Amino acid sequence: MSTAVVIGLGLAVVGFTGRYLMRHGKTLAESLNKTSGVIAEGLSSKYYKGGFDPKINRREAALILGVSPTASKTRIRDSYKRLIILNHPDRGGSPYIAAKINEAKDFFESNAK
Repeated sequence: MSTAVVIGLGLAVVGFTGRYLMRHGKTLAESLNKTSGVIAEGLSSKYYKGGFDPKINRREAALILGVSPTASKTRIRDSYKRLIILNHPDRGGSPYIAAKINEAKDFFESNAK
C-alpha cells in the first residue's frame, strides 16, 4: 500500500514539474541563454568591444594592429601588411578601417624616431 502512495506522489511531482517547466521554461531558458551568452562572449571574444579614442595612443594603435604595445618594427610592419591587404578599399574593404590601420602604423613610425 505504501509503495502505491510513493509512486503516486512521485508521478504527481513529475507532472507538476513538467507543468511548471511548460509554463515558465521559455522565460527561464531565455534568461539563462542571455546570461550565459554575455559571459561566454566576454570570455571567448578576441575582439575589442570599445570604440576609437579621439586621438590615437599607443594602446589603441597596438589593438588595431593586433600587436603588443612594445612590439618590434618588423612585427608591426608584418601585421600592418597583413591587415591592409585584407581591408584595403580596392579589394572591398572599408576605407575607414584602412585609414585607422594606416593611422596606427604612422603612430608607431612617428614614435620610433
